[in-house]
Amino acid sequence: MTAYGLYIATLVIVGLVVVVLVAYLILIILALKKAGDHLQNLAGGLQKIADDTEPLAGSLGTINGALTQLHGGLSSVDGHLVDIAKVLRLV
Repeated sequence: MTAYGLYIATLVIVGLVVVVLVAYLILIILALKKAGDHLQNLAGGLQKIADDTEPLAGSLGTINGALTQLHGGLSSVDGHLVDIAKVLRLV
């Protein structure tokens, strides 16, 4: 092969490498753009959840107090059921 032929082959190979790299970088840009869109949607959804659950903060104290009373009552019932089971020799 002559020097001119090697020069042409080198240019072709360099051109192919450049084309492959450009295509690869374009695909990376597109993937990052798509990921950015998904992250933006996710952030919007998380903000909506935060906004929708904000009114619950005032009610949680009341709910927690009611659940505490319910727990006390259910614990008492549980104790009575255990006593009944002992009398009936089920335990």
